[in-house]
Amino acid sequence: MSNRTEISSLGEFGLIEHLTKNIELHNASSILGVGDDAAVIDHFGKQTVLSSDLLVEGVHFDLTYTPLRHLGYKSITVNLSDVYAMNAQPTQVLLNLGISNRFSVEALDEFYEGVYAACNRYGVDLVGGDTTSSQKGFIISVTAIGEVTPDKYVKRSTAQKGDLLCVSGDLGGAYVGLLFLEREKKIFMESPGVQPDLEGESYVIGRMLKPEARKDIVDFFASSEIVPTSMMDISDGLSSEILHICKQSNLGCVLYEEKIPVHEEMKRAAFKFEIDPTACALSGGEDYELLFTIPQTEYDKLVLNEQISVVGYMTEPEQGAHIITKGGGRHAITAQGWNHLK
Repeated sequence: MSNRTEISSLGEFGLIEHLTKNIELHNASSILGVGDDAAVIDHFGKQTVLSSDLLVEGVHFDLTYTPLRHLGYKSITVNLSDVYAMNAQPTQVLLNLGISNRFSVEALDEFYEGVYAACNRYGVDLVGGDTTSSQKGFIISVTAIGEVTPDKYVKRSTAQKGDLLCVSGDLGGAYVGLLFLEREKKIFMESPGVQPDLEGESYVIGRMLKPEARKDIVDFFASSEIVPTSMMDISDGLSSEILHICKQSNLGCVLYEEKIPVHEEMKRAAFKFEIDPTACALSGGEDYELLFTIPQTEYDKLVLNEQISVVGYMTEPEQGAHIITKGGGRHAITAQGWNHLK
């Protein structure tokens, strides 16, 4: 049995020093990192983008089936996704933790392995944060800081009539992955001796436990000289995010079911639960793909990127937001997305 080091044996400052002793800085804008009262950053004339996320055990994640390393990785990437959704490049993160005494130093080391893996992958610097004890459970708060060339940031409220409605990657996979994990948890609770049966479902499980932020899409925009007219990330399902852009831009839209990108593995997995893959894409959450609009004149540039799908277009507000089904039916888009406050 491996040794367990109690967090109390290190004390707060000892713990922070232990967890952050191997930090390497990636960005010239990180002037002063962990170890002082505050970090110092200088974005050299760029505009600064800030985004913050709170993740609470039992609400946003379940440690029954979430490895701590994956949780550390996901805690960072979902926050970076918000910065990329502004057409900005993340540069620093702050990480705050509330930890109960059921966690050991070794458990936190595992969590931080994931944190550092994400920081290294996306070239961001962990420059500070705080730790405190929690009465029960694990609480994670991440703030991401990014930079963007002045006035190149992209809002949700600036789509134009006639713009193409586009998404990156494929949708619905994370939701189906969660269904498998919840099913296996239920079986485990009833029969602890039974091994989980997740054979062949690595794609959808990975979409849930280890999502990636779409840095590649934002880099593609820069290299192709595309500036989306509006953008946001898809954390609560395609339908609810489309309605956000419609509402904030005061427009309607037409979405084509047959154009919504779904992965073959997700389709196959959805059928095991006898649910419609389109419903998973529209109402599932946590895909962290980008939803954006661009002028029709930019269409020829988009074709070069296989990771981008045109799924519809923006219309007059009076026309409302509609989906055209594969059978040719026309239905109003309704938000069935995730609600963490339920």
